[in-house]
Amino acid sequence: MPRLILSDIHANLEALEAVLADAEGQYDRIICLGDLVDYGADPNAVVEWARAHVAVAVRGNHDRACAGIDSLEDYNAAAQRSAEWTRSVLSEENAGFLRNLPRGPLRYEDYDLAHGSPADEDEYLATAFEASNMLPFLQARATFFGHTHLQGGFLVTRGGVRAIAPKGTLELEPRHFFLLNPGAVGQPRDGDPRAAYAFYWAEEHRIEYRRTAYDVEKAAAKIRAAGLPDSLAVRLFHGK
Repeated sequence: MPRLILSDIHANLEALEAVLADAEGQYDRIICLGDLVDYGADPNAVVEWARAHVAVAVRGNHDRACAGIDSLEDYNAAAQRSAEWTRSVLSEENAGFLRNLPRGPLRYEDYDLAHGSPADEDEYLATAFEASNMLPFLQARATFFGHTHLQGGFLVTRGGVRAIAPKGTLELEPRHFFLLNPGAVGQPRDGDPRAAYAFYWAEEHRIEYRRTAYDVEKAAAKIRAAGLPDSLAVRLFHGK
């Protein structure tokens, strides 16, 4: 059975529950690429779920920020306010879990897990040009990453880089490297508001990109009820 690959849940319980319902019975373990918390209104529920169900995870920048590892000075005003609120409501057990998440890249089975890039956990890989600099850091045929909230990825060869369209199933060709982004569960930014995730068949070197609708109205209402910036609620409707 495939692995369920998730990233950037961002405390959006409604999106997470929709993904789990959509994927139910179709996978054997869960992999997370970081940013469990921040922006959304359910950080404790999401972290408690991860503690109970995720086989392996790497930390994201928002996990570090909300666990008190990083300063918030480089974050914009909405992100600072959200992170401060998340810090104030996280239980000590859940904050401790976030503090102890490993840094990527992390080898798991025969593939690598990263939040940002194989070179830097905070680096964005949003364009083919950015991905072209990764070849010296690629050690596995498949490297999974998040951070950009953009589903898709890149095929990397010594001859160049090609963007991967996140449509259906992709067979990973031998002798090439693949940077694969399952997209964001909790805050997509590719113009599609549906929660994004992926299945990966490790033995067959095959990935399937998936999307599922969720109760955006409820997730947005909870953000507003928590007193978080309204922009964090509005963007969920547009996937931007």
